[in-house]
Amino acid sequence: MVLLPLSKVYGMVTSFRNKLYDWGALKQTEFEVPVVAVGNLAVGGTGKTPHTEYIARKLSSHYNIAILSRGYKRVSKGFVLATAKTSPRDIGDEPYQMYHKFNGNIMVAVCEKRTVGIKKILDINPEINLILLDDGLQHRRVKPKVSVLLTEYSRPFYKDSLLPYGRLRESSANAERADIVIVTKCPKDLKGIDYRIVKKNLDLIPAQDLFFSHYHYENPLPVFPSSHSERTPILSNLTKDDALLVLCGISNPRPFVRYIKSFSARVKVNAFADHHQYTHKDMLFIKGRFDSLIGARRYIITTEKDAVRLVNNPLFPKELKPYTFFIPIEVEFNDTDNLKFEDSLIKFINQK
Repeated sequence: MVLLPLSKVYGMVTSFRNKLYDWGALKQTEFEVPVVAVGNLAVGGTGKTPHTEYIARKLSSHYNIAILSRGYKRVSKGFVLATAKTSPRDIGDEPYQMYHKFNGNIMVAVCEKRTVGIKKILDINPEINLILLDDGLQHRRVKPKVSVLLTEYSRPFYKDSLLPYGRLRESSANAERADIVIVTKCPKDLKGIDYRIVKKNLDLIPAQDLFFSHYHYENPLPVFPSSHSERTPILSNLTKDDALLVLCGISNPRPFVRYIKSFSARVKVNAFADHHQYTHKDMLFIKGRFDSLIGARRYIITTEKDAVRLVNNPLFPKELKPYTFFIPIEVEFNDTDNLKFEDSLIKFINQK
């Protein structure tokens, strides 16, 4: 219980900071180009990057889009524009993933100071007419045109507490700053009563739009295509005679692990911390775990985010490369909300 008083102190500090912005004592910069901030109230795990990718993909036919991120755990400083030559160490694993997922067709950049980053993006390409801020809700120096708040179905913000006692970076009362709220990682078969319970507990204001999304896991792809010699595993075709080693260094691996375990193969799991940088010791451990697998077919299955770190890691054992695959994920909205969500975004962007 020693953490509870610390949470109260933390809550007072963050609340006072937000009030200073609300009162105009701390300056916010509003840009002529609309800015869409995607973020959450909690620490990690709500699916910011997949939802940012989804928004970019849906709106790319309407706008010239640039994505700006902080570039968490990168070794560089200041503004860095993603190019074919940049590495995850330069820009962070998630911006690297986004840049390559769009084949460089959408501008991706990182900068700790979001106002500086936006200005540099617009200087480089004046044709940009929409900025997506990945993890941008707490960066209040930028006044976004639209705020999209994500909260995870299994860990919604209304059931959480402030840091360090809980996982919230700011009070759940700040959900009122959002224009759109998305409940993420929902079961695909969510019942009507479940929708109503969550909606009631969120207690949103009438001006806010609410949506429910889930992940669609696609077929595995080789992490190292140039070393690929094993037949790509079709998870639904695996049997109890096959064995999988799951590698994941993400904030909440439970849905991913649960999905892999839904198939027939025997599964071992190695879970690391979010954004984990794999060391030589880790590689020896992974190789030992893989060698200990007993199965007619053996594979290493990892996440899309981990694949970025593994493919750029010179320490990864060469002999494991043909057996190593990642599972791409795509965001889907429950029921018929896909089109409604796009319409909602455009409505808020165009709103005066």
